[in-house]
Parts: sequence; structure tokens; C-alpha cells
Amino acid sequence: MHPLTTLRRQRRISQLELGLRAGVSQRHLSCIETGRAQPTRSTLLALLDALDAPLPERNAALLAAGLAPAYSQHGLNAPQLAPAREALHQLLHAPGSPPALVLDAEWNLVMANAGVQRLLDVLGLPMPAGPANLLDWLLAEGGLRTCLLNEAEVCSEVLHRARREAQQVPALAARLQRLQSQLPHWPSPAAQAPLLLTRLRSRAGELRLFSMFTSFGAPLDVTLASLRIEHLFAADEATARVLGQGA
Repeated sequence: MHPLTTLRRQRRISQLELGLRAGVSQRHLSCIETGRAQPTRSTLLALLDALDAPLPERNAALLAAGLAPAYSQHGLNAPQLAPAREALHQLLHAPGSPPALVLDAEWNLVMANAGVQRLLDVLGLPMPAGPANLLDWLLAEGGLRTCLLNEAEVCSEVLHRARREAQQVPALAARLQRLQSQLPHWPSPAAQAPLLLTRLRSRAGELRLFSMFTSFGAPLDVTLASLRIEHLFAADEATARVLGQGA
């Protein structure tokens, strides 16, 4: 199946609608998808842009058409990404920063700040040794979810978000499939408040946190496009005192 067909069907977009978005006739798009026509680089990029395809999928579609990838993929420690690396460092380690994690598209833990260690200390949990994945860490039996006072609410929301993202990240879909056998059924949370709070059982009593996410605004590198920071802010003064956050 042509990569465009896969992406289009995932988004439930007809050939006619995609053609209108990209300025390509439905007939020509049909010929491209069936292999009867070879798109130019500009046409293929216009179609991928209209599909809002992730950067890895755009590169894969270009390669499948015999064209060079459009987006770089440097390791985070590469010299080319030094400004981005410095920005991440500033966000993680600024004075008074809340616990924060840098995650990639597969929810692998890339970086964490001292606030995360403080949070784990008060929960009585160790920092994972070696490579860690937040989904494994949270959802696996005996994982972080054992500290959750509202396990069903938090885990169902995390799963909903991960499954939505997995539609565009095959490796994430495979990870969720492996985890599935370990997971109970959690009902979807009822909307009762402006924010879903993460309520944690700790040595200092109940902690109440909410999440905010930061990502790069216009990444043109596959690695940077995959990264996001999850900031964990105290939802009340008692939690702020325990974690050393400014009230």
C-alpha cells in the first residue's frame, strides 16, 4: 500500500478532500496511490503537509518515491542541536523548576531534572536504572500506578493519549500491544474539574499534581519533533511545600 494511502486512511480523509487541500486533482492522486504516476517532490511534500504527517512519515514517503529525505535526524548530543539542548537544560534546571521529564515519541525518558528525584524520594521509589519508558514505568504491574490514589482516572487518560499518538508511531503501538495483557479495564474519567489531577500516595501524605507540556514550535529535525517536556506542577500549597516549589 502506498504511504499516502495509509496516512490518508488513518485520518479518514477521501482522495477528493486530500486533493482539494493539497491542490492536486483526485485523478492524479489516485494514480499516485496506485503507482500509475510518480509525484514530483513538491507535489508529494504538499500532500504530506496536507495530511499533517509526522516528520518520520514524510521522510519515509519521500524515500519510497526514490527521493531524498527532507528532514534531518541528528542525535540529541549532535553539535547541530546544541541550541535546542541548551533550551531543554534551561527549562529543566531553572531555579524553582517543578519536576519535569523530557520524553520522545515512544514515551522513552530522555532527560529528567532534580525535581523528579525529589518526587520519587518522597514516594519511596527509585529512579529507573538505565533506559526507561514512562508507559512501562507507570502502567506495568507494580509500577508507578501503585502510588496513584486515582489510578483509574490517570491511567485511562494516559492510555487514551498514548493510543491516539500510536496511530502515527508504530513502535509506540507495539509497546502498547505488549502492555495490554498487564492492564485492567479503566473506565474513561468523568469531566468534573478544569484539570485532571494526579493524586499520589506519599510518605508526606497525599500529593496533588497537574501536567503541562512544552514542545518545539517549528522543528525541522526528526529528533526535535519527537520531544516534549512534561512539567508536574503542584495543585495545592501542601504539595508545593513538600516538593520545594514556590507557592
